[in-house]
Parts: sequence; C-alpha cells; structure tokens
Amino acid sequence: MSFQGEQHPGVETPPAETEGFRLNHTMLRIKDPRTSLAFYTRVFGMRVLRRLDFEEMQFSLYFLGRPETGETLPEDAGERTVWTFSQRGLLELTHNWGSEEKAGRLYHDGNAEPQGFGHICFSVPDLDATEAWFDANDVEFVKRSDQGKMKNVIFVKDVDGYWIEVVQADRLSALGDQASR
Repeated sequence: MSFQGEQHPGVETPPAETEGFRLNHTMLRIKDPRTSLAFYTRVFGMRVLRRLDFEEMQFSLYFLGRPETGETLPEDAGERTVWTFSQRGLLELTHNWGSEEKAGRLYHDGNAEPQGFGHICFSVPDLDATEAWFDANDVEFVKRSDQGKMKNVIFVKDVDGYWIEVVQADRLSALGDQASR
C-alpha cells in the first residue's frame, strides 16, 4: 500500500468528490509591479506566465512560475490562461492600480502582530550558493541558514516585506519531531 498521508486528530479521508483538486496558486498583494516583478524574475528566476487586467475593478494579476526545462507553454492567450489555472505552485501577484503612488509599505506581512499569513517557500538545489546569490543581490535577510534554532533554513523578505522561506530539500531529513516518522 502506498503512503496515504500522516494521520493526526482532525484528519479525514478525502472524499471521492475532491479527486483532482490541487493547490494552484498563492496570492500576494503588491505595491508596485515593476519592483516586485524585477525581484521575483531576477532573484528567483520566475517567469510571468500570464497577466490578467481587470479595468473596471482597477487591478492586475500576474501569475509567476518556473516551467520545467523544455516545457512548452501555449502561445494563445486564452489557452495559456487555461494552462495557468491547471498548474501547481504558482505565485499570483495582485496589483491594485495606483498603489505604487502611495508612501511606505501598504500590506501586512502576516508575521507582525496580529500574526496571520506567514510565508511562501522555495526549494533550491544549493542553499549555500543561494545564500551567496542573495548577498550579491542585496536581498534582505530575516534569518540566515546558520542562525536560530532551525538550521539549513533561510528566510528573506521580498520588496513588499513578505517573508520567503528557502530550503534545500536534502538537508531537511532531520527537521522537526522525528517521533512522528
């Protein structure tokens, strides 16, 4: 029998009606698309897969991802929209038009009081090289890989102050409570 997920109080067997459900994207509100897009495309190597504008409501959505090498994306905008909403693990940046003209940070990062949303996470192939890359690109650190109680985990901030966890998967096998293995 294949692994069916850890069992904890409150966990229920997924109903058949949920077959095929998948997490598509996480949304962050951004102040200025120019600086946010520069950050995520330059520092994390993401690509804008689709931009959707909603003129009547005065906002734009930017869907970012990292297609696999050799993966072909649809050229047709409608087909690419359908493709975008069928993917896993995308980042949606929502820009409310005119927010870039306002002073200071506009959105709560979720880590200050009252706490709520915490962070997004990227897995990287080489944590040490990534940490050096962040230094070379003046990325703001919350925590470096050798700091704090959780070693081999980096936290940085994006241009809007949202926290980003960065991990190297093969360095995390001993993370957390090992009794639950």
